[in-house]
Amino acid sequence: MDEIREKIKRIEAEQKKRADRDFLARYNTGRKKHKKQLAFHRSKKRNRWVFGGNRSGKTECGAAECIYLARGVHPYRKNKPDVFGWVVSPTAQVQRDVAQKKILHYLRPDWIADIVMTSGRKDAPAAGIIDQIYVKNVFGGISVIGFKSCDQGRERFQGSSLDFVWFDEEPPEDIYDECRMRVLDKRGDIFGTMTPLKGLTFVYERIYLNPKNDPEIWYEFMEWADNPYLSKSEIALLESTLDETTLQSRRYGKFCAREGLVYPEFDEDVHVIPPFV
Repeated sequence: MDEIREKIKRIEAEQKKRADRDFLARYNTGRKKHKKQLAFHRSKKRNRWVFGGNRSGKTECGAAECIYLARGVHPYRKNKPDVFGWVVSPTAQVQRDVAQKKILHYLRPDWIADIVMTSGRKDAPAAGIIDQIYVKNVFGGISVIGFKSCDQGRERFQGSSLDFVWFDEEPPEDIYDECRMRVLDKRGDIFGTMTPLKGLTFVYERIYLNPKNDPEIWYEFMEWADNPYLSKSEIALLESTLDETTLQSRRYGKFCAREGLVYPEFDEDVHVIPPFV
């Protein structure tokens, strides 16, 4: 009997350990909820973007979305086995410090079947650069989360057929277009989480303005006040130190012209008339 009790205690201790480490189960479930994160997950559109200020919670929802899809446990979408997706960061170092860190935070260790490293050791993946994580899917198969960085160039984004691509921060336009080709045959998803610090780029022109009225485009602006865990006094203090243009981008996630014309669409032949009395 003593041996049985000891085994039960060990099982209960392991269950508690796993429950304590299951950050995905506790994501956005507390008394304070981030409503715009939930809106992002609930959207059925296939090209979703969160334009958010720093610390607004945008990266959290991107990482959680990846784990939902890879594990086959998305609360608002039809789930499937053997999912293959990419996480795309500006550089390998940014990947390690931001997106990769968040993925490992929400990915419970016993859900990981294997890790392939670009550099570093797989028994300490947070300290290195991950190439791929093999994730145990609840349907019994294995999903793959691959990591890419934009500084590799467009050619490194060719060939694969993907279920999703998450852009953590804004990619170059040619890489965005290449990734759209990667999800074409599987009718996969593109989603991005970014602070628009580069001005009125192609994301502003093609996603925010959406001139072709693409029905699959969805976006949300996310600001400091939307994150229920940020201190109001800290927000006020930081806000007082920023100029208006920086504040619009870094707090509200708004697009601002950084240089040149305030209205880049200005055309003298169209918008100027002859002098009149």
